[in-house]
Amino acid sequence: MKYRITGTVQAITSERPGAQEIQVRPETGEGLRQALNLTTLTGPAELGDTVLLNTTAVEMGLGTGGLDFVISITPSRLPETSPPGHILKLRYTPLQHPVLAAEAPESMYHATLDRFQTLAELPVVCIELHSQLAGVCTGVRWAAREHHHRHLPRVVYIMTDASALSLALSRLIPVLKQQGLLHATITAGNAFGGDYEAINLYSALALAKEVVGADIVVVGQGPGNAGTETHLGFSGIDQGIAVNAAVSLGGVVILTPRISFADSRRRHRGLSDHTYTILASVVRAPLWLPIPRLPIEQLSQIYSLLESINLGESIEPIVIDAEQSLEELETIRPYALTMGRGIDEDRAFFLTASAAGILAVQLVEVRSA
Repeated sequence: MKYRITGTVQAITSERPGAQEIQVRPETGEGLRQALNLTTLTGPAELGDTVLLNTTAVEMGLGTGGLDFVISITPSRLPETSPPGHILKLRYTPLQHPVLAAEAPESMYHATLDRFQTLAELPVVCIELHSQLAGVCTGVRWAAREHHHRHLPRVVYIMTDASALSLALSRLIPVLKQQGLLHATITAGNAFGGDYEAINLYSALALAKEVVGADIVVVGQGPGNAGTETHLGFSGIDQGIAVNAAVSLGGVVILTPRISFADSRRRHRGLSDHTYTILASVVRAPLWLPIPRLPIEQLSQIYSLLESINLGESIEPIVIDAEQSLEELETIRPYALTMGRGIDEDRAFFLTASAAGILAVQLVEVRSA
C-alpha cells in the first residue's frame, strides 16, 4: 500500500499555533483528504500549493483525529532565520530542527536552572491519557472557586515524548489556554512546540517550578496512545516514569488512574490494566491516588482490584466527590473527549480526572499553609 501521495491544497479549514488543518485534492483525482500541516516543520500552506502527504495512520486506521500529515510544501515558505538555539528536536531524522532549550547555555534561564535543587513539595499530577488533562484543569478551577482562592492556581503542562511529538496536534490545549485553565506548556525530550522547550522530563520539572512559577504541574503524553495488549507494551507506561521522576526531585505526586465503565474493551473497564501495571510494576515512589465517588458496586470493583496489588503504605487511595466539578467541563464540552466518548458517555473517566485536579488544589493549600 502506498503511504505517500501528492495533492493540491483546496481549503484551510482551521488554524492554531503551530498547525493548520487543510483539505487536499490528491493528484489521482480521488476525494478530498483531511491533513495536518505542522508549520514549524514545513512552513505555512496556502490555497493551490502542492503538498506531499504521509497517509500511513489513516490508511492503517491508527491515526488520532483521522488526519494525514504534510511532509513538504511547494513552494516552501519556511523562514530563513537564524536558529533560536542549538538543541535539536526530532534528532537524526530528516525533520530535525533547532530549538532554544531552556537549559542551554544560550538561554536566559540557564543559570537559574543550574541552581535548581528541589521541587519543594510542588504538586505534580501524572496522567496517562492526554484527554485526562481537560478534567484535571477544570477540576482545579472548580476547587479553587469552591475554596475561595483569590487567584486560580497556575497550571503548567509538561508533554512528554511517549506519544505525539508535536504539541500542535492537540486541539484541546488552545482551548484550555484561552479559558485561562492552563498557564503554560513545556515540551520535553523530542516533543516540541510548547511555550518552553526542555531536553528531558527532569529539567522540564525544574523549569516549571523555577522559571514558569507553576502552582500545579501536570505531566503526560500528548494525543495518541500506543498499545499492544501486552503487559508492558503501551506508551502510557510513561505515567509511572513521570511519578518516579517527580518524587525523586521532591514533588508530591498525584497519579490519575484510568477508570471507565464505558470502554468496550475488558482490559480498560473499571480500573484499566494500564493503571494496574503502572502501580504494580513501575511506580517506586509514594503518591496520592484519587478515586471519584462512584456507585458502590463500581467503587467495590475498583478497590477489590487495588487490594490485589498490595499497594503498601506509600500509595494513598482517597475518594473524592467530584460530581459538581463536571459543570466546569461543560465550558469545553466539544473538546472533552476520550476515545471519541464525551462526558455523558464516559462519566467515570472525567470524574476521575476532575478528582485529581481537586486534590491538587488541596495540596496547593497544604504547601502554602
